[in-house]
Amino acid sequence: MARLKKRSVLLAGHATSVALEPEFWGALEDVAAHRGLSLAALVTEIDLARGDQGLASACRLAVLAHLTAKPG
Repeated sequence: MARLKKRSVLLAGHATSVALEPEFWGALEDVAAHRGLSLAALVTEIDLARGDQGLASACRLAVLAHLTAKPG
């Protein structure tokens, strides 16, 4: 199993860190590129929509949702 990689992100003007597996960071970068967003913008969208779910979990689920979305 891959080790977690922490990255700092700026959310609502506050720095926070998120720990994800490198594969999830790569997948989030792919999702951001597909949507024409920066990684920071995508993580901000995820943060705003996550409710009381943890940010790392919300990021993983966003990747899963992107991969399982049906076209059209």
